[in-house]
Amino acid sequence: MVNIDKHPAGSFCWIELHTTDQNAAKGFYDSLFGWDSKDEPMGPNDFYTMFKLQGREVGAGCTLRADERSQGVPPHWMIYITVDNADAAAAKALQLGGKVLAPAFDVMDAGRMAVILDPTGAAFCVWQANKSNGIGIAQVAGTLCWADLSTPDAKRASDFYSSLFGWQITADPKDPSGYLHIKNSEHFIGGVPPAAHRQPGVPPHWLAYFQVDDVDAVASKAKQMGANLYLEPMTMEGVGRMSVIADPQGAVFAIFKSAR
Repeated sequence: MVNIDKHPAGSFCWIELHTTDQNAAKGFYDSLFGWDSKDEPMGPNDFYTMFKLQGREVGAGCTLRADERSQGVPPHWMIYITVDNADAAAAKALQLGGKVLAPAFDVMDAGRMAVILDPTGAAFCVWQANKSNGIGIAQVAGTLCWADLSTPDAKRASDFYSSLFGWQITADPKDPSGYLHIKNSEHFIGGVPPAAHRQPGVPPHWLAYFQVDDVDAVASKAKQMGANLYLEPMTMEGVGRMSVIADPQGAVFAIFKSAR
């Protein structure tokens, strides 16, 4: 277990569930990952749920807005990436061919953020920390451990993210699959699977991975609670075991246990 007090620029720093049934989602994830949910009011009949593990924040949940639903935005997990300056990051994303869905704005005194669409269509947020650095715990079951970018154009996406965040996105010469690894400074943080592995018709997106102690047990429990397994537990030799799950409201995430 590692406690985190600050995220370096370019790292995944927060994860946020956008769902159609916040109360049901709280029950599902609390039971699945051992999280503690705490609701914070955001206005009349609206609240933001903080997910905690061992007293430290692991992510949050909120209800999909009416305008998102009307545009057909499905329940999803949103990835946040740390930046030194949210305004500058949004401006640079625009120059690099991305779209700014929400220009930089202050989240009270927690920090400043912007919502961006990469040139291939995957959405993410940038986060300039003030009082809140984001996820406060890692390398223990129930915490974010990886993220994959599902995109039909890995080259264009790689150029965009490398320029925006300084990531190194490269293939492993020993891996014939064509999977690209994302390295932020000295740390591997995620990847870009080959476009050939994408499910036809699925929009580009980021897929969050949560660390677990037993992939089969967690996948089975998720299924019992009404989730769908998009990918049954499978082993990648020398890497680990994983499963891809859609929660009962339809938000998709992955679970992972490292072989190392």
